[in-house]
Amino acid sequence: MDDVARAAGVSKKTISRFINNSPDVSTAMRARVEAAIAALGFVPNAQARALALRRTFLVALVHDGSDRGMREAVESGMLHAMEGSELALVLRPLERDEAAGLRAFVDRHMPTGVVLLPPLSEREDLAAICEAAGVRCARLGRVRGEHDPTGNEACDDRGAMAALVGWLFRQGHHRIGLVGGPEASLTARQRELGYLDAMADHGFDRGLSLIVTGDYSFASGAEAARLLLELSPRPSVIVACNDEMAAGVIAAAASAGIAVPGTLSVVGFGDTAIAAMTAPPLTSMHVPWAEMGHDAAARVSGGLIDPLPDPSFETAMVLRGSVQAKLDYVRTSASMPEVMRR
Repeated sequence: MDDVARAAGVSKKTISRFINNSPDVSTAMRARVEAAIAALGFVPNAQARALALRRTFLVALVHDGSDRGMREAVESGMLHAMEGSELALVLRPLERDEAAGLRAFVDRHMPTGVVLLPPLSEREDLAAICEAAGVRCARLGRVRGEHDPTGNEACDDRGAMAALVGWLFRQGHHRIGLVGGPEASLTARQRELGYLDAMADHGFDRGLSLIVTGDYSFASGAEAARLLLELSPRPSVIVACNDEMAAGVIAAAASAGIAVPGTLSVVGFGDTAIAAMTAPPLTSMHVPWAEMGHDAAARVSGGLIDPLPDPSFETAMVLRGSVQAKLDYVRTSASMPEVMRR
């Protein structure tokens, strides 16, 4: 810093203000400092700065490992937001009963911020650990209670699932099975309620036999599909509350010799990377996890990352090859306005 200050002809305090993005550094002065830094190849020492500021430049993405597609999409959004900044991303898996593990991690590493993924984001005790340590926290997905002092990013899971089921109705599907998410997850519950809303609105059979609970894993989706396909009459379409379980449904159908989408249609939720990898590719409700990850990273960065200019976390159907309309009955009087084809 002394060398940069001499080369730029300014004080060391000005260099410090420049590094810390202070608005007190004029445009002309900033240009002189940037030129000196470029000439000298100066790189701020993150460890030394962390000691001086009593914080690290780490942002932790905390998850329970239950939905890999969601985690990867959020991670991608966060990395995009952090590009060019001093921040670094660290992934921290956490079991649901491991609150002490989060407390130890925060106390030991003092990250700039923590981003909690569902279903961990629904827990007030984890948010409180961050708040007590003075660490910024962003929570993705729905949280319980009306007031959330840490802030959260969420879309309308219930409305999106209701819209999805309504769209299937207009494609002629009346026997619709659901692979639900973990019973303790508020996000999964919202999606199940949306399914029940739409089934009731259209007067469909919505008995418990048409709903099987999974845990967001591929294996649980496959097992749920085996149970649903034993019903008589069996569903003409199975909706899964995330894409990984929907991929399991497709695999189970293939093992049973049931053609997708010829005999059975399958729909996922999330539009994560796996949706384009199944055979056939998976129709899915797009959830803007990457955008929510970008916004969450900005919220916890302490001003080091610019937020999205106008965040609106809207869902939309993405049509691929895993759904086939029942040609003997298709409602065309109303269509879903939010549709993307990939």
